[in-house]
Amino acid sequence: MRISTRTPLARAIAVGALSAAAVGVLAGCGSDDSTASGNPTLTTAQGTGSPTAQPLATGIEVPPYTSPVVAATAPPETPQAVPSGFPGPTEAPALDARGKAFLDALRKGGVAPAGSGDVAISTANYICSAKANNVDDGEITAYVTGMAGAEATLAGVTQSADQAAQAAKVYIDAAQSTYCNK
Repeated sequence: MRISTRTPLARAIAVGALSAAAVGVLAGCGSDDSTASGNPTLTTAQGTGSPTAQPLATGIEVPPYTSPVVAATAPPETPQAVPSGFPGPTEAPALDARGKAFLDALRKGGVAPAGSGDVAISTANYICSAKANNVDDGEITAYVTGMAGAEATLAGVTQSADQAAQAAKVYIDAAQSTYCNK
């Protein structure tokens, strides 16, 4: 067996080059004084009274800061009308027969959809899409459990984790029997 002398020589040259590069990088890091000495001072920009830079002009209006105490006692904001020319629908689409059947199945299962049922219908759309794309049942159940909890909160109902999991089962069963592929 013949051992090539080029391999050890190439290794030695590569190690030497890497060592030289490492020493060069470390030498550029500064002096060996790694502790602070003296008293640090804070300087401010002349005339601004603040060490921060001026904000960028973005055209975005930022409301003034409101303390948590004031915010907690402030009256609730009134919703603003959708501006004219706003892209997209301004109202939820009307429920079709399968949407009504799905919401009825939820109610029969003991789940009270919030409002007009938009969140519940969105959840049904997710269930159908996830099932069609062979998403793992555990992942579907986890997502739907979260949505069932959110829906309950919107409806003014407080649920335990077990109640949300039970509601998720109702959602999945109702979607599969009344909404998907109908």
